[in-house]
Amino acid sequence: MFLSCGDALFDCFSVPTDGPATIRLDGRVGGSPLNVAVGLARLGRQVGYFTKNSTDLFGRRILAFLQQERVDTSLIVPTSRNSTLAMVELDKSGSASYAFYTGGTADRSLEMGDLPTQLPAAIRAIHIGSYSTATEPTASSLVALVKRERDRRFISYDPNIRPSIEPDLDVWRARIASLTGTAHLLKLSSEDAELLYPRQSIESLAADWTRRGVRLVIMTRGAEGAVAFTGHGVSAAVPGIHVNVVDTVGAGDTFQAATLAWLEKHDALGSAEAADLDSDALRSLLSCGARAAAITCSRRGADLPHAADLKELA
Repeated sequence: MFLSCGDALFDCFSVPTDGPATIRLDGRVGGSPLNVAVGLARLGRQVGYFTKNSTDLFGRRILAFLQQERVDTSLIVPTSRNSTLAMVELDKSGSASYAFYTGGTADRSLEMGDLPTQLPAAIRAIHIGSYSTATEPTASSLVALVKRERDRRFISYDPNIRPSIEPDLDVWRARIASLTGTAHLLKLSSEDAELLYPRQSIESLAADWTRRGVRLVIMTRGAEGAVAFTGHGVSAAVPGIHVNVVDTVGAGDTFQAATLAWLEKHDALGSAEAADLDSDALRSLLSCGARAAAITCSRRGADLPHAADLKELA
């Protein structure tokens, strides 16, 4: 079983109108780690979600959606705080820009006292990421959880940088540095790497992170594919997959979910096993993630694929 933790919000897409006096919004449940949880559930994996979730209109929809997708919600902490909202605009290529409404919201208010004292024994892996790992008090709480559980469970981390929420890039760099000694899997996009480390190659970054304790580093490169590095110095790359892009919302989260499902299916959901992957296995893993992400890019919003769409994970 997997446990994903962090953001729980509504993405509100701006829909074209006849003039500037009106705004029409198309709201959809979102949040990077939440998408990962839904992606794993759709791929037939048992998964739970941990966050602080509002009892307002949006929060009730978030909870109902997770339950509809067969995500275990038993660890979710209810609160009367408002839900986070993200206003999303898409450019002509389908790439998204975000403006977040996050002041004092539910998923940003998780405290140490909200952490479960003991996780179910069935949980083999924990995933964290995005703004929940950079904004307090949620960030410190989730970091404390994965540090506590690292020796018992596989830890997955995707920084998924959101400068519109936390504009201080040093905060993101410090969080990545602090978690490279905790996370077994670190995945980031080439856009995030360029933003945080503009003069460093992925090879040098991966070498540094694996020295610190990361067992598997993956960089997604959009239409150019993806590359991976293991803790034992093995690397591999795959090209991108051509698709008619509707938008890119949820593509990275889809890649993350497919990666975790692949690792479980191939008995590599462990520190030593992930580090032992050879180049052929890495290419298989990356190809699976790229195919999954391409499917999401061909759909509106974070509409992640099901197991029937990815026969290798069925």
